[in-house]
Amino acid sequence: MIPTFSYVNDVFFGFGVSGKLGAILKRSGLDRPLLVTDSGLMASGIADRTGLSHLPVYDGVETNPEETQILEGLEVFRSRNCDGIVAVGGGSSIDLAKCVALLVNHEGPLEQYAILRGGQARILKEVPPIVAVPTTAGSGSEVGKAALATLQSGDKLGVLSSKLLPTAVVCDPELTFSMPAGLTAGTGMDAISHCVETYCSTRENPIADAIALDGLARGCRWVGIATVEPENRDARKEMMLCSLQGGLAFQKSLGAVHSLSHPLGALGKRLHHGTLNALFLPIVLRFNTDSCPEKIDAMAARLGLKCGEDLPGFFRDLNVALGIPDCLSAMGVTEEELEPLAEKALADHCSATNPRPLTARDCRRLYLETL
Repeated sequence: MIPTFSYVNDVFFGFGVSGKLGAILKRSGLDRPLLVTDSGLMASGIADRTGLSHLPVYDGVETNPEETQILEGLEVFRSRNCDGIVAVGGGSSIDLAKCVALLVNHEGPLEQYAILRGGQARILKEVPPIVAVPTTAGSGSEVGKAALATLQSGDKLGVLSSKLLPTAVVCDPELTFSMPAGLTAGTGMDAISHCVETYCSTRENPIADAIALDGLARGCRWVGIATVEPENRDARKEMMLCSLQGGLAFQKSLGAVHSLSHPLGALGKRLHHGTLNALFLPIVLRFNTDSCPEKIDAMAARLGLKCGEDLPGFFRDLNVALGIPDCLSAMGVTEEELEPLAEKALADHCSATNPRPLTARDCRRLYLETL
């Protein structure tokens, strides 16, 4: 097996490529990997479809994975003498797999390895190989060095290390055909938000900027088609590419959209991360416009808009067309629940690279604007 392309890791991309997983696992040096996925995918027969039904399985992954699930997966990994992990699913499955792999050779608790706890410097040992097989087109975690999880403290925090980068990625657009419309829209807007936020990030990386702009145009062109035509091969392929591009680009970090989304992911309501990002995107763009006007104008031009001032409205209208909820209250969030989250949003690892410096007051106001 020869990768379709190699950038930060090896990517096998194309319709039907998941049928070659056995050969790709062997190429990655894996004889007995742990299959990490969710119960819904297992019930749909994903293990049989990908030729992985003979592997040890952990299928307890849920949206916004929690440390309890990570420890359960770790126990299966150790008890079945696994030599690596194949993560099949959305960003939650891939993130959980990274955290399990981290704890195989690093003593817990997981929180000591979080970015905000100075944890990157503590990730010193090698981790078992990970092969990522995304079944959604949004998170980009398959080409990223980070993972997010809700810890036992109740905080949703990220871990980051080049050691967590999957060894190989298997991107088969056919695996996304069964995604329902709401998930297609939410994951698609997740990928688009990565392209927007990483392009606006204060870090310098012109290579990532070019990838982000291309991914932005690709995603905005095809997300609506993928949502209403689930088996449109071109749309599914293009959205999986957009997701990859968003993941590759956010090497230069993100911004306030993600800072606001992450604390909400720890509320225990199973709020979809990409849907939250979609909701925050127009409001944060208005907030940031005066701090990065050239970038706002460049994104607008790439999307065929007259000027940067039109960009927030473009995303607001796109959300409406995709059926994205128009406020947090429609997602079951109350003002009382938002009150303690502003400080957590400010402390989030993405806040430092938002083009406009954030304060807790700003975060509180942005939350209330979306309520």
